[in-house]
Amino acid sequence: MTDADVPAVDGTPPWKRVVQAAISIAIVVGIFAGVMPRIANYGDVFETIAAMSSVEVGSLVLIGIWNLVTYWFVLVAALPGLRTREAAVVNQASTAVSNTMPAGGAIGVGVTVAMLTSWGFSVPNIARSAVITGIWNNFVKLGMPVFALALLALEGDVTPARLAAAAIGIGVLVAAAVTFALLLRSDGLARSIGRTVGNTVDWLRGLVRRDPVGDWEERASGFRRNAVGLLRDRWLALTVATLVSHVSLYLVLLLALRHVGVSQNELSWIAVLAAFSFVRLISALPITPGGVGVVELGYAATMTIGLDATTSAQVVAAILVFRAVTYLLPIPLGAGSYVIWRSNHSWRMSEAERNRFAGEPTALADAASPQAEDTAEAQADPQPTR
Repeated sequence: MTDADVPAVDGTPPWKRVVQAAISIAIVVGIFAGVMPRIANYGDVFETIAAMSSVEVGSLVLIGIWNLVTYWFVLVAALPGLRTREAAVVNQASTAVSNTMPAGGAIGVGVTVAMLTSWGFSVPNIARSAVITGIWNNFVKLGMPVFALALLALEGDVTPARLAAAAIGIGVLVAAAVTFALLLRSDGLARSIGRTVGNTVDWLRGLVRRDPVGDWEERASGFRRNAVGLLRDRWLALTVATLVSHVSLYLVLLLALRHVGVSQNELSWIAVLAAFSFVRLISALPITPGGVGVVELGYAATMTIGLDATTSAQVVAAILVFRAVTYLLPIPLGAGSYVIWRSNHSWRMSEAERNRFAGEPTALADAASPQAEDTAEAQADPQPTR
């Protein structure tokens, strides 16, 4: 494989990709042609968009670019040695792939691995970064609906359904946080959690006639060993960067609503935050590339309840503008980023060069040493509380 090749990340046959693409297209067409017109008249929607001023459009593009930039800092925090410019190129390229191709998330992983390995990052460190950012993103996704529902409760806008949703969200969030804390606390607990999760996942894979993954105990133990040191030094930067990234995306949606004429009285910022938070959970399901159709429908369904036809059209217009900025904008930027990666060889490094650049010249040797593992584990275990 040349350094310009993108590795395959799964063994999905071509015919399955064709079927996935056909299903995705059918879902998108069904949503935009069959469901969305029942929520708002497209004529009114496009009139609203056309009435936006150049200043309003320009400000949305600027905050949309800022939203893209914020995730670069998440990647930098999660992968020691990664430079901001490298984070920009790899993030935009993988996002463009994820937004445009069926099963794009898996292919985007391949693009990410190809780029980062060509810059001298090891596959274990890349995998650790991906897992850590995924966990932090999911913590925020689980926490935001709970926070939004608490704000709605303070406004007195609480229903039994929302209370039930809040209780479920709190339960899932607490369970996830406790599980993660236990996984980091000791190697024995990490192996026990890995074994339990592995048995469940392998059983579910068996139901769909997939081979078991296996070796979950060792995976959990290795992850704990690698993650403790990183999180001890970078948990605050990672947390702040992740929160800023999610809040920035929310602000793009809120600004789009205000620019098309939806006022605070018609749809408060708290109600928008609640809708945003719950749709973010839905968008985690890879139903269509980039959640096209599913995300738009989720926002429209949650934010047009009780609104008249005119305001509903404004809301749908804002949703389409928001999606254009956050979904379409990364595509040309991603194409340009891919060209930069292919043509710019000055960033290419070996793993040893990257380790020296990051100030860790003995990282690979230490990682391979059993004695170093014992030392790392002793250092990683938290001291007992007095």
